[in-house]
Amino acid sequence: MNSIPPVTKNLLIINLLFFLGIFVAEKYGINLRSELGLHFFMAEDFSPYQLLTYMFMHGNLEHIFFNMFAVWMFGRIIEQVMGSKRFLFYYLACGIGAGLIQEAVQWINYINLEHVDVARVGSELVKGTYVVQHGMAVDINYWNTVGASGAVYGILLAFGMIFPNEKMFVFPIPVPIKAKYFVIGYAIIELFMTRSNDGVAHYAHLGGMLVGFIILLLWNDNNQGNLLRKIRNFFKRKPKSNIHIYKKNY
Repeated sequence: MNSIPPVTKNLLIINLLFFLGIFVAEKYGINLRSELGLHFFMAEDFSPYQLLTYMFMHGNLEHIFFNMFAVWMFGRIIEQVMGSKRFLFYYLACGIGAGLIQEAVQWINYINLEHVDVARVGSELVKGTYVVQHGMAVDINYWNTVGASGAVYGILLAFGMIFPNEKMFVFPIPVPIKAKYFVIGYAIIELFMTRSNDGVAHYAHLGGMLVGFIILLLWNDNNQGNLLRKIRNFFKRKPKSNIHIYKKNY
């Protein structure tokens, strides 16, 4: 762990401690995922602090493993490039921005769905705020987002922009691909997955990438016109060297 930069190291430790805390809290009747997860802002269970704390909650072991693996693999590199303070700001900003975009998407869904004030829960009628989804009344308090994925996707975007031509192996692709194509591919997959009903906050993933993209442009653009140049360079091929080495025979 000594070779891991401080912010990346502490993010790994804090996320692990929160994940273990979920199971400890359950023994005392406390649902940390509900308390610290990000609820829809019109729900009774919503609190503003959840825009920060939801990033340290995870649904299961697989969820936290893949997120923390990405933080370890890419975050330590980005922290070394940005510096610890900037990296911490970038990580939190991407996560909070992803949460805000997820809230906006949920609000659009909310205003387009039928609302009911009473729903049957078991054999009882319970008052509350419900929306009708797929023929069923759903309590909006159950719209709960957890996970560091928004911040993680911001890190992936940063790696793709800072090292666009770095080649990497991605399972199950048998050949190495450039980082910029890896990032673009992930974004396209997430965009298509927004149409699914798999319970994953795909808009939050895209939101983390969008916020990261804006931050990186603001940090690196000092004059007018650099925005388009950055975008062009992202897709530009790495130029081949024009240096030729000639061997002289003696």
